[in-house]
Amino acid sequence: MFEVVALYLAVGAVAGVLAGLLGIGGGLVIVPMLVFCMELQNLPQELIMHMALGTSMASIMFTSVSSFMAHHRRGAVEWSVVRRIVAGILVGTFLGAWVAAQMSTGALKIFFVIFLYYVCYQMLSGKKPKPSRVMPGTAGMFGAGNVIGVVSSLVGIGGGTLSVPFMVWHNIPIHKAIGTSAAIGFPIAVAGTLGYIVNGFGTENLPPFSLGYISMTALISIAVMSVITAPLGVRLAHSLPVDKLKRVFALILFLVGTKMLVSLF
Repeated sequence: MFEVVALYLAVGAVAGVLAGLLGIGGGLVIVPMLVFCMELQNLPQELIMHMALGTSMASIMFTSVSSFMAHHRRGAVEWSVVRRIVAGILVGTFLGAWVAAQMSTGALKIFFVIFLYYVCYQMLSGKKPKPSRVMPGTAGMFGAGNVIGVVSSLVGIGGGTLSVPFMVWHNIPIHKAIGTSAAIGFPIAVAGTLGYIVNGFGTENLPPFSLGYISMTALISIAVMSVITAPLGVRLAHSLPVDKLKRVFALILFLVGTKMLVSLF
């Protein structure tokens, strides 16, 4: 048990740095690591992916607050964007948690792997927006929030892998896009956490100290470390070449996704 908690603490430390550095909430790392930890604990296979996604969502509540407050102090959060997109985010994320609860572990893993490959392509392609692009109107922001929320809930992330390129594509500077994405991650995490709690109630064979599809042991360990390390990621984001770091991270995600894909067979 001590070894598993230590691993959860390590996952939280990495997730916190990534949340501040890349604005991605750390979920892309948390989910596969939680799957690995829960397999070590011999949890029922049919529950592992649901527990990993729910716990990842819950941990992002803590990671995002630490991250967006650090970005806010640097003036890197566009609060007008947060206000306009939050309604769509809440609706989409809660819906996504319900959809995930209806899917099998295998189907969720396949969806997660496909999403990882998409993120790798996105990070490596380096596409640039047209100079004339501006943020969409109310309906467009609600629709964008829906899509970001649903996908984020299905893969257990804070939405940064979608919201950062969405904002950059509409000509918000990268550092402000990262900071704003960290703020958007909080309502995503709250709605997703509630969804995984509600849809996990009554499920048989849940491990001890579970709240729906959320492992409280993993959550507390990850939350403590991610809150400590997120400000470090923010400092790095304002001092390091983020584009180059993203390329390295994309290769890591490709390897993680391939390993999960191979495990299905």
